[in-house]
Amino acid sequence: MKEILEQFLVTYFNFLPPELLVIIVSATPILELRGGIPLGLGFGFSFWKTLILALCGNILPILPTLILFQPLSKILLRYRWYKRFYSWLYGRTVKKSDNVQKYGALGLILFTAIPLPTTGAYTACVAASIFALPLRYSFLSIAAGVIIAGFGVSLALFSIF
Repeated sequence: MKEILEQFLVTYFNFLPPELLVIIVSATPILELRGGIPLGLGFGFSFWKTLILALCGNILPILPTLILFQPLSKILLRYRWYKRFYSWLYGRTVKKSDNVQKYGALGLILFTAIPLPTTGAYTACVAASIFALPLRYSFLSIAAGVIIAGFGVSLALFSIF
């Protein structure tokens, strides 16, 4: 699915500058840094250029997601399709976020920093909302986790290629 989504964005948005594509792919749920950094590498960008663009893209949606998730969910929970999605998302997030509940902001950093499927910035925003963590701490923790994950993914990919 990740490859299909990335290929769709690159194919249909190829009129955009490659730098902007890296930012967009990094800001996209599911892809995030794990899609943006390889894309920057594929465009031949340097380590630092790729890292900065991917970090900007992945940090960009954190604050709007933290602010809008709960109010939008309250509105959308009237619909059966969203109730099913929300229940699935809630269950999956709670199952994967024991450390967030236990350690708060520090747990949120660790949750975001581990670059595994479903442990990125978007899921961390959902976890922060579910556990009612303060906005400031949530944003800073998730951004710190994104930076740590960005360095890890970049170092891994750039050392391989």
